[in-house]
Amino acid sequence: MGDKPKTAFDLAMERLEAEDRESGVEETTLTGPQKEAIAEARRVATSRLAEREILFRDAMRKTGDPAERERAQQEHQVDRQRIENDRDRAIEAIRRQE
Repeated sequence: MGDKPKTAFDLAMERLEAEDRESGVEETTLTGPQKEAIAEARRVATSRLAEREILFRDAMRKTGDPAERERAQQEHQVDRQRIENDRDRAIEAIRRQE
């Protein structure tokens, strides 16, 4: 009676872990330097995103032309996606390091 029922989250995690074991995925522990490098990659990406956001908002304030605003919004989305992809690639490369 001391055992509490498992939550949906616990059950889902158990199922995912079982699928990982079946597919041969191994869990690895990150080293201290890897954790620091990942944190730095995230900090750099966050600062780049903040910089782009400031520039985007400034451009939006300066223009009233709908076509120019649309172009600025599209560029902003592309920049955000590129920065996020760069961050994710850097983190994945760090995780693969031994």
